[in-house]
Amino acid sequence: MSEFFHHIFNTLSNGLLGYIIPFLFVLTIVVFFHELGHFLIARWAGVKVLTFSLGFGPELIGFNDRHNTRWKISAIPLGGYVKFFGDESEASTPSADALAKMTAEERADSFHHKTVGQRAAIVAAGPIANFILAVIIFAGMALYFGKPNTTPRVDAVQPDSVAAAAGFKDGDVIAAIDGRAIETFADMQRVVSVSAGSELNFLIKRDGAELTLKATPALKEVKDLFGNSHRIGVLGIQYNAKPDESRSVPVGFLESIKIGFEQVWFIIATTFKFIASLVAGAGSAGDVGGPIRIAQLSGQAASLGFQFVVQLCATLSVSIGLLNLFPVPLLDGGHLLFYGVEAARGRPLSERAQEMGFRIGLGLVLMLMVFATYNDILHLAGS
Repeated sequence: MSEFFHHIFNTLSNGLLGYIIPFLFVLTIVVFFHELGHFLIARWAGVKVLTFSLGFGPELIGFNDRHNTRWKISAIPLGGYVKFFGDESEASTPSADALAKMTAEERADSFHHKTVGQRAAIVAAGPIANFILAVIIFAGMALYFGKPNTTPRVDAVQPDSVAAAAGFKDGDVIAAIDGRAIETFADMQRVVSVSAGSELNFLIKRDGAELTLKATPALKEVKDLFGNSHRIGVLGIQYNAKPDESRSVPVGFLESIKIGFEQVWFIIATTFKFIASLVAGAGSAGDVGGPIRIAQLSGQAASLGFQFVVQLCATLSVSIGLLNLFPVPLLDGGHLLFYGVEAARGRPLSERAQEMGFRIGLGLVLMLMVFATYNDILHLAGS
């Protein structure tokens, strides 16, 4: 046991500075835009914003703007919050007594006295801002670097592989998978890698004709250049890029936006597919990571170059935006669930019911954090 913790300590110590700075950069950008979404729509709706905080806990540094909103950086950099007038806590929980005692002027500034639609828009603006940020980043990278020029061509089929059993042959070109157009070999790899155990329909171009092949990618554990293990789906086909296929192809502005939306949608679809596999018992809960894993990935991305840090930032932005939309009290999705119930009933849930919901939500979030951190520690021990 002592050797286990000694290994963890050495792993963290050796990469501490290399992990922390990129991690704080990535997390700060993602959290800032999430909270900025809440903030901007709240201001638009006429809500008085008391606090805009990056991080939790004691304030390290801050200032008041002309609207008397306190902008601050707090000691625990694992998130952030926007506190509105009328909120009892950072989680935007109301106090019925305090709300009842407000004057008409105060009610005009209070978040909890806005219409259901306005409150829902303010809450949803955080995750939406995360998605917009990701689209902008992915689109910007496509506009600057171009898109891959690789052809989704089969240059070799490994013996005794899934591809061999399915009937793939050298020279085949993959035109579509499950009706989705495939333009590059990287497109094909992305779809296959997240589809282990799921049968896919491949539209193949062969000798001027089209045919359909069915194949179920096999689950295989592979290591990246940092030694991290990943369980992905593989077919067993090989691609050898020609000289003219190794260069990126420039894209225009509109096409870059399209690429940005496609990348965001792919991450969302992949996330739901992963959750479905967990529910079905086919996925591995060990793949769920937390702050330590994100810090490690941030450091590794930084070692490859700034563009990889920015790409990780976009990916994490989508993940955090999507996570916040889950209907769990305490998260944005939980608030939206309560507002949906309020709209259907014509009146909000009782203060008691909301308090119980937030307690349950807090328990679920804490359990997820503990579980994810436990997985992170095991991952570090095996690295």
